[in-house]
Amino acid sequence: MASDVRVGVIGTGFGGSVVAPAFAATDGCTVVDVVTPRNADAVAELCARDDVDLISIHSPPYLHADHVRRAIDAGHAVHCDKPFGMNAEESAELTALAAETETLNFLNFERRFDPGRELVRSLITDGVIGAPNHFAYSRFIATPGRPYTWLCNRALGGGWLAGQGSHLIDCSRWLFGEVVEAEAVLRVARAERPDADGVLHSCDADDGFVASLVTETGVTAVIDCSLETPVSTPEHFAVFGSDGMLVLDDDGVELHTAAGDVVPYPVDWEGKVSLMLSMERWAARICDAVRNGGSEPEHPTFADGLACSIVMDEMGRSSGGVAR
Repeated sequence: MASDVRVGVIGTGFGGSVVAPAFAATDGCTVVDVVTPRNADAVAELCARDDVDLISIHSPPYLHADHVRRAIDAGHAVHCDKPFGMNAEESAELTALAAETETLNFLNFERRFDPGRELVRSLITDGVIGAPNHFAYSRFIATPGRPYTWLCNRALGGGWLAGQGSHLIDCSRWLFGEVVEAEAVLRVARAERPDADGVLHSCDADDGFVASLVTETGVTAVIDCSLETPVSTPEHFAVFGSDGMLVLDDDGVELHTAAGDVVPYPVDWEGKVSLMLSMERWAARICDAVRNGGSEPEHPTFADGLACSIVMDEMGRSSGGVAR
């Protein structure tokens, strides 16, 4: 392997605008190419290159399995975006394939590396709120004029549960342990949307959901999100415990104690958008792992993507309805 970790990126949307720049900003890492996922020949050519160490896959979910298999067959380490697989069965097959071939694999739960969320996790471990018992998250995003894309089509892996909920399911697992109970109500706010050319399409993938979880440690979680609202709201992220509450916002983390005290913990986002900083920090760790030939326990892998897929299927991701 060359001194630099050489990365090929599949995906010109999030892959081209966020992931490729994050790898390019990483010392000892070179982005050799970024290709569109819908050009099968370009994907095949990228995976066949012998000057690539890692294939980073950010295609629409319905293409993940094909692209992961191509990258593994070519002998590359693989980094795949979420949601991992169209369902738990497909995710399990890809996880087993990576294990059988001893392929170094990573899942793009990059928000684990947000310094604010890392601080929340550290404070929970330090016991500042006592025993954690509840996690509350909400975010509503206004996207006026959003056109029809694969995100609106359940058969293509669309839906906001898969898009945003997957991150929050992983966050719950990362903070509190495996999810042992899960249910959700999924909603479609608009039944039809025009695409970029003005052609009208039916929409059956959720653009909003309310989910409830219970983890193995007994922590409950309620997640309420939408991509189709008239007004956007700030992200609300709060963890409750027996002795207090932690709130994460754009200013950092605040500890609210049972005695009424408020203790601020500032967070340094280095003047960057938290998503971009999280991706840069994760990209650096991926490159180190590829260079060293092994991942660390805190690195999200295909196994984490599978665990998330199991929970989303339990929530009714494939049926598009209510799961209990």
